[in-house]
Amino acid sequence: MTPNNFPRFNRLSAANTPPKTKQAGMYKEFDAIELYCPRCKRPVPVRKRLLLVLPEGDKYEYLCAFCLETVGTKIDRHMKPVSVII
Repeated sequence: MTPNNFPRFNRLSAANTPPKTKQAGMYKEFDAIELYCPRCKRPVPVRKRLLLVLPEGDKYEYLCAFCLETVGTKIDRHMKPVSVII
């Protein structure tokens, strides 16, 4: 096969890219699997622990898997607000 006979592929063709509506909502949230621990002085695997349940979302705490030092927090926002009926 000569170079002129190779099929041409456009790497950025519309058939290969996801629709923009899907792409915009694809990465709404991330969960950490490894963070820097100041006590261990290196990046370590973390455990996610529910800390508080708040009206704006659940607050999680990231703990070092080795020394259980708090290495970060995250508020997981709910898609729809919680309504309280009294």
